[in-house]
Amino acid sequence: MLYYLCEYLNETGNVPGARLMTYITFRSGAAFMLSLIIALVIGRKIIDRLQLMQIGETVRDLGLEGQLKKEGTPTMGGVIIILSLLVPCLLVGNLSNIYMVLMLIATVWCGIIGFLDDYLKIKRHNKDGMKGKFKIVGQVGLGLLVGLTMCLSPDITQRQVTVSDTSTRIEQASESSEFAEVSEFLQSPDLKSTQTTIPFVKGNNFDYASLTQWMGRYAQTGGWILFVIVVIVAVTATSNGANLTDGLDGLCAGISAVICAALAIMAYLGGNVIYSTYLNIMYIPGSSELVVFISALMGALIGFLWYNANPAQVFMGDTGSLTLGGIIAVFAILIHKELLIPLLCLIFFVEDISVIIQTAYFKFTKKKYGAGRRVFRMAPLHHHFQKEGIEAIIQIPKRAMAEPKIVTRFWILSILFAVLTFITLKIR
Repeated sequence: MLYYLCEYLNETGNVPGARLMTYITFRSGAAFMLSLIIALVIGRKIIDRLQLMQIGETVRDLGLEGQLKKEGTPTMGGVIIILSLLVPCLLVGNLSNIYMVLMLIATVWCGIIGFLDDYLKIKRHNKDGMKGKFKIVGQVGLGLLVGLTMCLSPDITQRQVTVSDTSTRIEQASESSEFAEVSEFLQSPDLKSTQTTIPFVKGNNFDYASLTQWMGRYAQTGGWILFVIVVIVAVTATSNGANLTDGLDGLCAGISAVICAALAIMAYLGGNVIYSTYLNIMYIPGSSELVVFISALMGALIGFLWYNANPAQVFMGDTGSLTLGGIIAVFAILIHKELLIPLLCLIFFVEDISVIIQTAYFKFTKKKYGAGRRVFRMAPLHHHFQKEGIEAIIQIPKRAMAEPKIVTRFWILSILFAVLTFITLKIR
């Protein structure tokens, strides 16, 4: 709303300071500060309200250190993140931008799924929330919406950089602010394309349609169908991975903040004609608006960590974790970085895979030997480091680790994976 007010004041009255809202960097900074302040202010009020309504976490005794102390801690704290994210976006965001609209829809969509899951858990006073198949249907629905919108919307395009000059000329043009001239001689027209970013190859581009050439004149259509399938898988896997990662105080929020910082850099570079040209990366017109959104999310996450850090005063619940995973996946898809998710969000996927391996191996050995055996002491993986005295294939570390140490080390690993994601784009 402030964006449109300042735009009106700038056009009609040339009011001093109104032009600031035209700068992505200013609006991103404003969104970050607003969301952080909102999270800090409303966080305490929402926690008090949740306590008053007796909306607390139901804890099963799994023999983990400090676990039973968390009984009754307010949950559904993801509401803090969602509100702190939506308000700044509505205030300083460009709501006519298709990318911003899709991210807001994804936030509300995943938030509703997570909220219903938490509500059913609280209502039944156990860990059995919404049935898995219903959550999957919701996640697949979001993937379909995003994939088909990217396929059909004329507002979602990309320009492939065609560098025809030296980097020196680009730098000179950048320094002289001749942005229009740089765009004219270095950019191709806007195109609807199934191209995306992939590491380890020259140009860092991969076209889904290249896998459907056998379809002849329908190869491009086949490429879009394949793209939509990838989108559905990415949204579902990332959302569930974030959900499984939310098991220790500050773990999911901290990792998500690191991932968001990496995505913010990618979105800013890919949405800026100068930087995308200089770095020879895909330029996505209009996607720079996503930097405002992701900045607001980072502020909301840091504000939430104020209350979620060990010992947590509130848990995000599925309201927060499912939403974060969905947001991260959709954001990466919109900037054509969905194939980088497995490395950037590696901790989420390792948590996913650890549960799959543990369950499959336990069922297999129970059927074969009459008694189930374990690969990890406990799954998801972060609980493996908390547990000791359980017979399992993997016995490292030998002794249980304190919760804050596990969280901090997972944060460090997430920073490492974010850096590696950028490095892979420079390896040919």
